[in-house]
Amino acid sequence: MAAGCEMKRLLFLLGILQLLAATAAVYKQWIPNTNFETASNWDKDRVPCASDVVHFEKDKVVSVFVRSPHALTDMYLPLNGELVLAAGAGFTAFDGSWDPGCDSGGTVRFADAEHHTWFDPTLWQDVLPSGEPKPSGPIFSVDEERVPCCYDDVVFQPETSFRVNIDSSQPVIHLRSISVMGQELNTPASWAGYLGGPSAPLQFHGNGTLQVTGTGCPDKSGCACGNTLDGPRICAALLRASGRQCPEPACQSPLQPLGHCCGVCGATINLDFTPDFDLQKYQDRLVQELLSQPKYAGVQMAISKVHKAQTFLGILSRSSTPLIQIVLIDDRAGVQAGTAAEQLAADIMENIAQHGEALGISSGKMEVATGSTASGQVGSHPVSRITAGTVMGLLFSLLFLGGILFLYRRGNLRLPALRLSRSWDRMEEPVSPAPASDKGFNNPMFNVEPPGADLGEETPKDLQVFYLNPLYDASETET
Repeated sequence: MAAGCEMKRLLFLLGILQLLAATAAVYKQWIPNTNFETASNWDKDRVPCASDVVHFEKDKVVSVFVRSPHALTDMYLPLNGELVLAAGAGFTAFDGSWDPGCDSGGTVRFADAEHHTWFDPTLWQDVLPSGEPKPSGPIFSVDEERVPCCYDDVVFQPETSFRVNIDSSQPVIHLRSISVMGQELNTPASWAGYLGGPSAPLQFHGNGTLQVTGTGCPDKSGCACGNTLDGPRICAALLRASGRQCPEPACQSPLQPLGHCCGVCGATINLDFTPDFDLQKYQDRLVQELLSQPKYAGVQMAISKVHKAQTFLGILSRSSTPLIQIVLIDDRAGVQAGTAAEQLAADIMENIAQHGEALGISSGKMEVATGSTASGQVGSHPVSRITAGTVMGLLFSLLFLGGILFLYRRGNLRLPALRLSRSWDRMEEPVSPAPASDKGFNNPMFNVEPPGADLGEETPKDLQVFYLNPLYDASETET
């Protein structure tokens, strides 16, 4: 009986863990397809009919899913490609009978699918685990996180074909799983098996490498997206879609959040955190307690872990610091642009001042840009900031002095010599001047005493004493 209870408890805990994993997982679905029945895949924006001649470019690689049967007058196929037929789908020759949906026949060409790139945020959408589009709400993502991150699940819609360019600046594009044709590939072995099949080379092209890990983010404080290296690709794709330039912001000095392509009006908050911080719980707290208030109906929030490059004395270093970035924007215009986001940011900072330590937040820094401000306003709410700053200052000073001492002892650093007068020398009693004598003056260049001087004898006046002058050469006088 006890064993049965323990088993039920274990199954219950496993169910809870699976539920948490499902809620924490992020599913991103690829939007374009290369299906035969998609009107936008043809140059005439319609599906070919019976009196048409279908033309695929012979030098284009393509995979096309065919959902239903079609009658055609003729069809030219590419040299390298595939037609994936669903059950009951196929092609028959047109028998000349009248087709009410086809007026006059012509040549219909399949559109080029080579330009669809992996790092184009406009070609992805967030979906639920069921595959349905995720309802729009107050949460949005910065541009780099609109493309699948390294712990996300990628979904290609069932019964669809596709072709995507995976050119990347990353050595490997890591993903938790990839679903193709309704089959989830969530292990390295299953993904390797799919890559060895005939369809993968027709669906994925470019210099990038996709790798399925099967693991989600292991850190409750969140994980960085991992698309920083491909940030320029992401922004270039967005600018192509928006006329090759960022929209003009309503504020004079827009903010530039990390991972976002264009400046925004509103507010950003950077949080330093402790090991007790839980990103998902904190996001839920902000949504329930603040964002759900009617006065913030037009405000949207993005929250995620990012890595900010460190600087020392104005020099950018290779190391980076993880922090939690909150981006707040609103739907107000003109001089009111960003003001609702500013108010929400102030409420968040006040909440951090009161409950930050319990939430695992050590400090927060806020920046604001609205339509009524000429420049960004900066504010901060430290949590034990004075103590932490003092300790860090002392540690830095000790490390600095220790480094100087280490270099000095190794001989890599020379310090200027300082001549200091000794105080005890100045405190000595002055020496009484020697009594005057008629033996001339003392020459500091010579330390020669006349004969008998050490015996205390008086020197006769007629005694002649001779000294050798090192600067005098007797041979010069003889010549």
